[in-house]
Amino acid sequence: MTREERRRKEAYMARKRRRRRKRNIQIIKRVAVLGVGLFLIVFGITRVFRQEKAPDEVQAKKVASDVSQKEKEKEDKGFQQKVIAQAPDYQVELLTPNPYSRPQTALEEVKGIVVHYTANPGTTAKQNRSYFESLKDTQKTKASSHFVVGIEGEIVQCIPSTEISYASNDRNVDTLSIECCHKDETGQFTQETYDSLVELTAWLCGKFNLPVDEVIRHYDVTGKECPIYYVKNEDSWDRFKKDVQKYLDTYGTEPEE
Repeated sequence: MTREERRRKEAYMARKRRRRRKRNIQIIKRVAVLGVGLFLIVFGITRVFRQEKAPDEVQAKKVASDVSQKEKEKEDKGFQQKVIAQAPDYQVELLTPNPYSRPQTALEEVKGIVVHYTANPGTTAKQNRSYFESLKDTQKTKASSHFVVGIEGEIVQCIPSTEISYASNDRNVDTLSIECCHKDETGQFTQETYDSLVELTAWLCGKFNLPVDEVIRHYDVTGKECPIYYVKNEDSWDRFKKDVQKYLDTYGTEPEE
């Protein structure tokens, strides 16, 4: 190959390389333009989607804010128990004021309800009320209860809810007491006694804004086996409290502001 032929060949190869570089640059530019175009399209669609979703998101945030505000208001107000509008049927037969069963000491705040059993099988509500009344004369001991529930489901009130009773030791100062009659030594209540106790307890929880967890046994205060059936049968006690809550949920209404 002559010098002239080599020169021509080299010039041809140089032109070929320049054309290839130019073609590659054009391809790169086209890809870049296409990429930018795709980016703009995706960005535009996303923005439209966000704009369309914005009202829903704003509404969702508003609802969440409202719920949060309501929860805060509820917390600020504290616990609010449902109220039973209709009081249970009961007879008011208050004890005569005396140091042994009705000292007339003010009960400034009710923080709980204590359930007892009479430990006197077969006696009626009125007989137990009469026993409390007799202590003013016999002076044998100090004992009484705000309410007594009888075997037939009758309820007798012995002490006003504004005064203490002598029933629950160091919890006399902040609780209401309910004595329950029973037929035998097991201390198990009749269905009539049980139903009245549930109704009375639920009504008192609503009246004094008490959670059902504040319904306790005499046993929970002193360790005494009272009421004995519910000390020996924890499941039955739990079921009783659930029935009180169910009664509140079923028949209770929200308290007025």
